[in-house]
Amino acid sequence: MQLSDLQQIHTNYDHIYLSPHIDDVALSCGGTIALQRKRNERVLVVTLCTAAPSPEISFSALAEEFHSQWKLSPDQVVSARLHEDRLAMEQLDVDYHWVHFVDAIYRYPDAYHSRDTLFNQPATDDPLGLHIAELITTLSDHTPPATLYAPLGVGSHVDHLLTHATVAYQSGSNVTFYEDFPYVAVPGALEQRLATLNTRMTSTMITIDPVIETKLAAINTYVSQMDELFGGSDTMRQTVTQYARSLCPDGATYGERFWKKSFMAT
Repeated sequence: MQLSDLQQIHTNYDHIYLSPHIDDVALSCGGTIALQRKRNERVLVVTLCTAAPSPEISFSALAEEFHSQWKLSPDQVVSARLHEDRLAMEQLDVDYHWVHFVDAIYRYPDAYHSRDTLFNQPATDDPLGLHIAELITTLSDHTPPATLYAPLGVGSHVDHLLTHATVAYQSGSNVTFYEDFPYVAVPGALEQRLATLNTRMTSTMITIDPVIETKLAAINTYVSQMDELFGGSDTMRQTVTQYARSLCPDGATYGERFWKKSFMAT
């Protein structure tokens, strides 16, 4: 069910997932979400960057490149992707809320105008972190018992880094970080990200064998992203299952891995 207002969020949720963009949560931890729903646990997915770009902005060459890859015009891009997200959330059988923050390529085109700037340290005057902090406060007030999930920041997309940093700074111990897929499938990317953190992290593996097909079906709804991310649906299936198999939990075939802060490094 879609929640149109944060006031509809209540204390009955067991898990709340923060997704910087449309598709991040399904890609990264859709199996664990499906497993939690299979156990009748209450799950809410909160997707941050879902606002349409202002018609008055000038799109950067990078934004135009993305539009071309997605085969969507600027006035179609967000509505089409929200439709895909709605289908994915239905596949995962979760409640969901779209916050309507603006994606980095539309929010700050002067700063995030190339892949090198988009996948790098955020601009110091980027307002997204403050908006996320206010959101976390609201969520904490409404759902204090829930476990909060946020991206680990693998791949260094600025929106993922801002989400991670804000959650890590503002939230308590009831926080878990998921691996950003498909960035985490790049050899060395996870190790590089962990090396940048000033906090020691411990990992937990979740077996998703019973729900791997549900995860794949949810990802498959993001038709506009399929070519850019994977080169097609068949390659997506191969890439997702191959990485899930590489985690190989004991006695299982497919897994997802999560991270928690352990203690501050000395």
